Amino acid sequence: MTQTGPQSKQQAFVDMQPRLFAVAYRMLGSVSDAEDIVQDAYLRWQRVEFDQVRDKTGYLIRIVTRLCLDQLRAARTIRETYPGEWLPEPLITDDSTERLDRDVSVALLMALERLSPLERAAFLLHDVFEHSYEELSETLTRSQSSCRQLVSRARKHVEQVKPRVRVEREHGEELAKAFFSAAKSGDTKHLTALLARDVQLHSDGGGKIIATLNPIYGRDKVIRFFAGLARKPSAPRSFRWAFCWLNGLPAIINREPGGSLQATSLKIEDGEIAEIYMVRNPDKTQHLEDLLDKQGLL
Repeated sequence: MTQTGPQSKQQAFVDMQPRLFAVAYRMLGSVSDAEDIVQDAYLRWQRVEFDQVRDKTGYLIRIVTRLCLDQLRAARTIRETYPGEWLPEPLITDDSTERLDRDVSVALLMALERLSPLERAAFLLHDVFEHSYEELSETLTRSQSSCRQLVSRARKHVEQVKPRVRVEREHGEELAKAFFSAAKSGDTKHLTALLARDVQLHSDGGGKIIATLNPIYGRDKVIRFFAGLARKPSAPRSFRWAFCWLNGLPAIINREPGGSLQATSLKIEDGEIAEIYMVRNPDKTQHLEDLLDKQGLL
């Protein structure tokens, strides 16, 4: 018997929630903002005449996409004047109830930041979530020809992003822990063995906590950076930390005594650390702290 009424309407949203979060997170690069968007979409969904909606999936994605576009437009000035380098808000991706139905990488999210809100939406919906140009036209209220142009322009910005190389769980954890230990102690010998020659370090403090304003390129410079931190008289000698996977990358979350939480993700290529992403902005790590505190890990 076909289920109708409030219960089926509620279930339709619950079934779509992981996909709606996936769209919103990719659009905004923020876990907390994506969750707020999905909640707002739910409130709007409650006001809809359920039996009048022919394509429930398309309708809900249109709601979420348009809410994200409004937020991106409103926040564009903030993004353009962001102090230092912007990194996406880390997303834990190693739990059994995966909230993203497709791979999401830090490199891709950073590339998407260079797009206009419409280009970003068009690329994600068409190339990532496989919407047709007809569906895209309806969602963005643009002609199909215009949507094709949006997708084409977006592809030029992201076509050089390398696909994320999958790393075996045990190997990723081993490398992350070895790197964390060497970086905190300033062990240049072990850092040399772990880092690729052309390694890159990206750090995001959001102007609220000390971080590098620009990326650091090259193994020698990255090693000098960590060695310098370890030599500082104020450098802590004990740490509380936990291993996890963030955005599909092996990562260490740590908190220094009396300090803020830091999330460090590592991109591994050919057995070496090719990129380091350090998120220190407390606004972007709060959700990690809440989760890990609940689990008793930090």
